[in-house]
Amino acid sequence: MNEFEWRQQMRSLRQPIAPGRDLWGAIDAALEAHDGNVTAPQATRRATRQPWLLAAALASAFLLAGSIGLRLHRNATTATDGATALAKSAWNPSDPRLSGAAIELDAARLELQQAMQQSPHSRALQRLLARTEQQQTQLRHLVHEAG
Repeated sequence: MNEFEWRQQMRSLRQPIAPGRDLWGAIDAALEAHDGNVTAPQATRRATRQPWLLAAALASAFLLAGSIGLRLHRNATTATDGATALAKSAWNPSDPRLSGAAIELDAARLELQQAMQQSPHSRALQRLLARTEQQQTQLRHLVHEAG
């Protein structure tokens, strides 16, 4: 088959095709039979069911949005509290080489303390916190020795 024959077959598909039997008679009969079966109480129930569904959907959407907003607000206040605590407890040595290490160790200690609040029995977090505090002590000794 070449391209010319293929195009001829494609053009022949554009022609309307009549169905083998008339479908409108069966559709009209089905609609009339369906209209006769619906009673007034069923129609009333259908009309009252939709507003309740809409109200339930709106309530669930507002509940979801509120819980997300509350979660974001709680995370923002926790981050702000952590930054405030870091600023208060920040020990800043006069030596600029040790100053950055002091800031990093303070931040690590605060993050570990927050993690310990979530899982207080974690041995790994306890070891990390003890090691961080030990490093802070060593840093303070270095600053004291440097004068």
